Amino acid sequence: MLVLEKRPSPSRFWQYATPVLAVVLTMIAGGMLFALLGKDPVVAIRTIFWDPLFGEFAFYLRGQLLVKAGPLILIAVGLSLGFRAGIWNIGAEGQYIMGAIFGAGVGLAAFPTESRWIFPAMIVAGAFGGWLWAMIPAILKTRFNTNEILVSLMLVYVAQTILSKAATGFLRNPQGMGFPGSRNFSTFPAARNVELIAGSGMHWGVVAAFIAVIAAYVLLQSHILGFQIKLAGQAPRAARFAGVQPTRLVVMCMGISGALAGLAGMFEVSGPAGQISIDFASGYGFTAIIVAFLGRLNPLGILLAGLVMALTYVGGEMASTNLGLPSAAIQAFQGMLLFFLLAVDLLSNYRIRLMKGRAA
Repeated sequence: MLVLEKRPSPSRFWQYATPVLAVVLTMIAGGMLFALLGKDPVVAIRTIFWDPLFGEFAFYLRGQLLVKAGPLILIAVGLSLGFRAGIWNIGAEGQYIMGAIFGAGVGLAAFPTESRWIFPAMIVAGAFGGWLWAMIPAILKTRFNTNEILVSLMLVYVAQTILSKAATGFLRNPQGMGFPGSRNFSTFPAARNVELIAGSGMHWGVVAAFIAVIAAYVLLQSHILGFQIKLAGQAPRAARFAGVQPTRLVVMCMGISGALAGLAGMFEVSGPAGQISIDFASGYGFTAIIVAFLGRLNPLGILLAGLVMALTYVGGEMASTNLGLPSAAIQAFQGMLLFFLLAVDLLSNYRIRLMKGRAA
């Protein structure tokens, strides 16, 4: 009989091994799913994980990895700070959308002015939009003790409604022949998030993601706020005795995660997406939750996890195009990654024992 036995302390080996094991199990389960859909599982897995890096069109697809990974890493770093402290911001998708709307609104308001200050102003506006949207669940939690999970999640749907109004109303292109969507930022150089190195996929959003990883690592390792974040998550009672103020921590963590999600939205709308549109919401805010946990809530781990998840995006698009796999199957494949990560994470705190006879 198999039983779970609690470990005296969490296993450091399994803390680092479980993300790798989760990826392997996801490949196996995903292969079974693809086989049920009538596709060759080996070809499907190879298309998702191998071809974007070493396939025929890898020279182009490698650049797309950074395009996809940038917003995921930026959002996940912000979420990880709150998750470490036991603050569950599940509404990063809404903050991502609002950051895009605020940032795009500033840029479009300046059209067709050419000034070097327009793009920096959009960055500030994007961060402010995400921060403002995150402050709603933060204030409701600190003042009225509401559940930040439910409030932040419900605000995603409010943000999507505002996005629809923006695309069809107050930000719609007046020269767009009545079609929904704002002006395309590719025609507005002063507000465009340009590719810094041609063909690399490196734009200012990717740079911001790397800066966020470094800043979060330094914060957690060397700053008193980082110590308070870790203490609040690991030992809430001890944190209160140590003078950690829960209200301040909630506002700080929600604010940082909201601002980073808003920045991701602004960099995306002014760069790869190019405009505010009805379907601008891409699910990055939800996928970043998987990235945060796959990276063990560690900034350096999130960097690697973001690249892995970006690989499933790029490879998934290739599989959909070349193999005819439905997009829903690719989304289910990505969801499996979080499922297996949470499942095998049990091994960090428990060991499996085989008990026989009377002992069982």
